[in-house]
Amino acid sequence: MTQNALLSTVKIKNRVLPNRLAVGAMECDDGDSEGNPSASTYARYQKYFEGGAGFISLEAITCQRKSMSSINQLSILPENAKALESFVKTLKAVNPDNVFVFQLTHSGEVSHPALSSPVRVTKEPLYGFEHARFIDEDEFAVIMDEWVEAAKIAHAVGADGVDLKFAGGYLGSQVLRPFNKHDWKYGGAWENRRRFAFDLTERVTQAVNDPDFLVGSKISVYEGFPGGQGSAGPDTALMDLSESIDLVKGLEERGMSFIIESAGAPWHTEPLSKPDKAVSFGAYEHFYFQKVLRDALKPETLVIGTGNSLFRDGTHTAFTAVAPEKNSLQFWGDKNIREGIVDIVSLGRQSLADPAVAKKLAENHAEEINWCIGCDNCTVFLREQTPGGCAVYDRTFTEKLKEIKARKKA
Repeated sequence: MTQNALLSTVKIKNRVLPNRLAVGAMECDDGDSEGNPSASTYARYQKYFEGGAGFISLEAITCQRKSMSSINQLSILPENAKALESFVKTLKAVNPDNVFVFQLTHSGEVSHPALSSPVRVTKEPLYGFEHARFIDEDEFAVIMDEWVEAAKIAHAVGADGVDLKFAGGYLGSQVLRPFNKHDWKYGGAWENRRRFAFDLTERVTQAVNDPDFLVGSKISVYEGFPGGQGSAGPDTALMDLSESIDLVKGLEERGMSFIIESAGAPWHTEPLSKPDKAVSFGAYEHFYFQKVLRDALKPETLVIGTGNSLFRDGTHTAFTAVAPEKNSLQFWGDKNIREGIVDIVSLGRQSLADPAVAKKLAENHAEEINWCIGCDNCTVFLREQTPGGCAVYDRTFTEKLKEIKARKKA
């Protein structure tokens, strides 16, 4: 029997990954009061490393603590370095064969207003974020410095690379989208907006100064609302991917070795950002966006695709008019890799449901996988600003979810 392509090796720079499965960056709000990994963070990531995925991303770790999306968000500041170094060392002792990158971010206008200071780069606020404070070029320059410093810390503590987050409605998206229409250093014309990503990538690469250190980015190819990334202008929702294509080509030219495909933004177009059983057509769109990126980039620049957690074992009927045996994670992962649509398949919610998908597939125990049912209760914990996990397969979070629901009813 031909091996499923999900279990084939793939090269990224001078590293060879044991398989083409990734653990996506899933925020679980379980850092300690200083933004360091807590016992819960250790337990979660040890399971990821034991699970055998070839690529693991450390979730949305903030480069500052003034504007954050959650109260217990992990942070990467000089005072976090010692704790992060111990964290990486412990995890690499569990499994040294995968690649571990830190997803560096700034929440910008989607920072939680009760916890921190939401800021925006647009003079006209995006609808729903009128409370965010407009910042000038000088303040933004400080944010750029913080991003670069965070990358240096990631390298120093032993991470294999960084993912500069230009997705999910976070600050990177806010700068790149056409809605950032007023004229400033990184606003208005596309040449200005893309300069933000190009400048940051060049500065990170130069500051780290290590040819083996991986630099990549998670990018929302199309956000799905007027003025969002991938739209034709600041006041239209018509899809035009020319800027997204130009962006990834420019990032590749500046040394990026991987691009994580994303779409939508949870605050605006959640069904696009994470397709589910109710709106499964979003998975088709993710496949399309992955192919667009794959065609735009050189073979050695890896495309990591998202939006895969709804496929399961085929019994979920992710796509209509498709037989169950052609409707599973294994089927579509294998097919899309072999057909040059994507290089690595990333699992977000599915990795919370079962961190050991890669190991179970490699050992021919697919029948033992705990498949994500798409309930999205894992996001309830994030909205409630409390450490989270899978409420279906982890009894601790099952009980915690019951408590939250009971409190809301009271």
